Amino acid sequence: MKIKLVLIVFIAFQVTYSQDFKFGKVSKEEIFEKEHPKDSSADAAVLYREVSTRFEYSTEDGFYVVSDVFERVKIYNKEGFIYATKSVDMYQGSHNVNESMSGLKANTYYLDGANKIVKIKLKKEGIFEEDISAIYKREKFTMPDLREGCVIEYKYSFKSAYVNNINEYRFQELIPVNEVDMTFLAPEYLVYKTHKKGWLDIQIKRDGHERSMDYRYLQSAIVSGSGGADKSIKNTITFIENSYKVTMHNVPAIKEEAYSGNIDNYMSSLKFELEYTKYPNSNIKSYATDWGFVAKSIYETPSFGNELDKNKYFSNDIDALLGGVSNNDEKIMLIFEFVKSKMNWNGHYGVFTNKGVKNAYKDGSGNAAEINLMLTAMFRYAKLNANPILVSTKSNGIPVVPTRNGFDYVIAGVEVNNAVLLFDATNKKSEINILTSKLLNWKGRIIREEGSSNWVPLIPSKSSVRNVMISSTITEDLAVEGDVKMRLTDHFSRETREKYENTAKDNIRKSLEEDKGEIEISNIEFKNLDILHKPIGMSYDFISEDLVEDIDGKLYFSPMLFIGERENPFKLEDRKYPVDFEFPKKNRVIISVNFPEGYTVESMPENASFGLGNGDLVLKYNVSNQGNTIKVMVEYSINKTIITADKYKNLKGYYQLLIEKLNEKVVLIK
Repeated sequence: MKIKLVLIVFIAFQVTYSQDFKFGKVSKEEIFEKEHPKDSSADAAVLYREVSTRFEYSTEDGFYVVSDVFERVKIYNKEGFIYATKSVDMYQGSHNVNESMSGLKANTYYLDGANKIVKIKLKKEGIFEEDISAIYKREKFTMPDLREGCVIEYKYSFKSAYVNNINEYRFQELIPVNEVDMTFLAPEYLVYKTHKKGWLDIQIKRDGHERSMDYRYLQSAIVSGSGGADKSIKNTITFIENSYKVTMHNVPAIKEEAYSGNIDNYMSSLKFELEYTKYPNSNIKSYATDWGFVAKSIYETPSFGNELDKNKYFSNDIDALLGGVSNNDEKIMLIFEFVKSKMNWNGHYGVFTNKGVKNAYKDGSGNAAEINLMLTAMFRYAKLNANPILVSTKSNGIPVVPTRNGFDYVIAGVEVNNAVLLFDATNKKSEINILTSKLLNWKGRIIREEGSSNWVPLIPSKSSVRNVMISSTITEDLAVEGDVKMRLTDHFSRETREKYENTAKDNIRKSLEEDKGEIEISNIEFKNLDILHKPIGMSYDFISEDLVEDIDGKLYFSPMLFIGERENPFKLEDRKYPVDFEFPKKNRVIISVNFPEGYTVESMPENASFGLGNGDLVLKYNVSNQGNTIKVMVEYSINKTIITADKYKNLKGYYQLLIEKLNEKVVLIK
């Protein structure tokens, strides 16, 4: 959004960096440091980050935002090299609202053989520009001459005309941050409110100071009565500039572990939202709004709502496709498969069309909005109750405040029997209600034709099921051989297709053998691997040499064999962000183990049933012995996909009990 004020021109705010950190002044002590003093496991650390934001003005563009960024990073080892590549995404709308990056300077520092500091400047060949969508480009730069122990630093300015969409200020990373300074200066005419994210205590120092500035305006000769040409009149205005400052020291790294989802969603940060504007001699104009207003404004944008009204470009094809079909379920499936087969996704996200649905249909390719708005329009043409659903992908984060930028994707929804069926036709392997991992992010906002909107869950309520049956025998030489049969539904089948379809049999075998010890797998067969909307069947034979231990003539083995987790995925002492299991899941396992004649059972695990919370996670374990056969039946379920941070220790304890139970041994004696 661009705001113009004809009379006021802001004086550029000159950035002054902290006395302790000057660009180009890296010390030997910084380069000598071998490991981070507070986190010896860190591969790198942000020594200093400064982001200073100010508002400027031009008569052509109106108000715009300039953020000056300065960052210095210590690289401890080769794993830390990933922090030496930076990227900046910039919106490319029209000429006067483009975002841009300027003034990039960057250096790498290290010590030579004589312990003298060597400075290597970033050159043009280390800077790259790429289009990441029709309306976004990315400028990326990679620091030169990297080596273990080096220090890198860079600075640049970022300009944006979107004064109601200030980039988020980050105070935490996957590596330690020694010091971060943020300054946000806004004129009294633009009033912002703040939104904090993460668990760190972000103290905002608010202040205001009087500021004077010169401005010019043209006085009409007719108005002045002087005759001749219009005059440029200089004047001075005094106003209050509101200041927001945050300084943080020794910010710990956020530690990523299993089931983190998009870890960026939980890093401590600060977001400024434009609440209202109040210019001299003008009424207050409010910008803070609710999600219903956001959804309505998106729907009313021509490159969204108008695209849903177009149907002539596909009507003949859909009439032919649905000729004689009256069943709505059949209509849904035919249209969904038709769009998937005809259209190719160009890899671009977005809630608005670029070239429009008609041209996309003609070309056979388009962005997410073009393909899924087209799908929605076809559903409507077939008299189905279909509407678009706005989505924020995991990379875009969870939309915290109502803003049009809170969404970056659109899917189609069909309302049937008080439920909403979800469709994403950008993926050739997509199935009804089975969204890819990137879209399983909180909720989507469905927008109906009459303008109403509400949240719909993207995460399914129905559990995906993995059924496993194993028949096995312990041989005379104490190997275990047998066969495995699996049946996988819904998201389990989606994951299996993504992993194994179009994969060579030998690579599938290697993947199945991974983390299973000394095992050989053969005769791998799939059922429905390339057939959508059906469960996948998988079977294989195996022989393993290390599942049975002989200790003083007694045989020890887990009746679970190689199925189930071997170690606790949750290792942190304390976790400050939630656990994201993505989708509800149920694992059912039935295993029979035949053991050699001449042995009998001395001891075996006890039956057990326990869970976490109010059925959030549940384990049922039952083992029995009949003759020379051990049979175990296990069901472990995850019924709640998001476990909040306050339940982390209980979750970790539950998993420890589960793993210990699944690895308990049967003991056989002669």
